[in-house]
Amino acid sequence: MTTAIPPAISDHARPADVQARKGFGPRVRRLHARIGAAHHKAEGMAFSRALLAGEASPRQLAALIRALAPAYEWIEQAGPELSSALGAPDFPWAVLSRSEALRQDVAHLVGLEATPPSAAARDWLDRLRTLAQQEPHRFLAHVYVRYGGDLSGGQQLAEQATAILSAHSLAPLRFWQFDRPTAALKQALHDAFEQLDLSDAEDAELLEEAELAFHATQRLLAELGDLEALAVPTEPAA
Repeated sequence: MTTAIPPAISDHARPADVQARKGFGPRVRRLHARIGAAHHKAEGMAFSRALLAGEASPRQLAALIRALAPAYEWIEQAGPELSSALGAPDFPWAVLSRSEALRQDVAHLVGLEATPPSAAARDWLDRLRTLAQQEPHRFLAHVYVRYGGDLSGGQQLAEQATAILSAHSLAPLRFWQFDRPTAALKQALHDAFEQLDLSDAEDAELLEEAELAFHATQRLLAELGDLEALAVPTEPAA
């Protein structure tokens, strides 16, 4: 018996990607192209494949949410001033904000087994703080990767996460739930990135940092895979 291969979640993996890119501005096209290989690698990691196959554990999902919450809170505190200063005052922070949803999810999952502090998330948060102070254009590369992912492949991950949590009598995560259609939010995000007033050198560094942002995600995904490997087996809720 062969195990079905989970579908890819990356826009890079779909035929419709070619058509979608026709509507991208020049900066977003460059960002989209730069992160393609890193996106595929992240999808192939153990936790990603388990989640796409509906086989991740609630404990892994709780660890993911707990790891992401501090960084999103920092991004949403520092981001509006930084993006405005770089020429994008219309950045859709209010409708993209995830920090409140993450706080609610952390509280909702508090009854699940504790998970170790994430070294990958700690390092990522340290990086964000440094970039916010020293290289804000690089800081925004992380914004593109995270929120763009939440609005794209994250919506497919949400379906699997909901099924997993439902099987354990747990409510869906709010993290991937947006109050507006994701297509409109992606367009607003892309428009804001096209607004940025960057030098050629800063544009090149934005692209470079977007790839580094995916590496940070890969380290977190590796941790989540290891977490399940080390977990003590438990019986699912009746």
